[in-house]
Amino acid sequence: MIKTVIFDMDGVIVDTEPVHRYAYYKQFSELNIEVSEDLYTSFTGNSTRNIFQKLKDIFQLEQEVEDLIQRKRSIFNDAFDTKKDLELLAGVRNLIEDLHHNGVQLILASSASKVTIERIFNRFELHDYFTHKVSGEDFPKSKPHPAIFEHAASLSVAPKENCIVIEDSTNGIIAAKAAGILCIGYNSEHSKNQDLSEADSVVNHFDELNYATVRDMDSKLCNN
Repeated sequence: MIKTVIFDMDGVIVDTEPVHRYAYYKQFSELNIEVSEDLYTSFTGNSTRNIFQKLKDIFQLEQEVEDLIQRKRSIFNDAFDTKKDLELLAGVRNLIEDLHHNGVQLILASSASKVTIERIFNRFELHDYFTHKVSGEDFPKSKPHPAIFEHAASLSVAPKENCIVIEDSTNGIIAAKAAGILCIGYNSEHSKNQDLSEADSVVNHFDELNYATVRDMDSKLCNN
């Protein structure tokens, strides 16, 4: 029986990708670098620190990674505060409330910074539903490295065999599977060009999930 559901955030709970994209590309322009669509897409699921470490190597940037992070964060925060139409993804609040009401532990494991996670959780009043919020900035390697999910599973009230991850990115799914945790791939319209084939199950809308369907997924998926 599934006792713990581990949620990714961007592309699963809320779509902040347009805000991140705006912030990154504004900064790329400031840095006078051209980041291709393929390169940008490959960063999906990575922390800001890891993205800038890679960009610093690729483009031989002189700026320190920490300074690059702070500039991007400043642009993002300004844009975030002015974006009035930012909403939770369709159906996800109902799923969160249903799982929580039925005693399922919820843990967030997101590549986003702690500051961004807090902004999202404050704006949408999600704190009461999640026992833990794990940020990718605390780990030297981003997804697809499994460290963030291994840590999230260590916070579970149950063995990782009774945990399941909900992810929308290729890197996130690879990370979950590398951590030995079942994974539901969410085919988010906001996450482009992501390969969900390694997920144990794929859903197109959160209406397909509820406590009853999630509860027995460990036995159903393991028997397939």
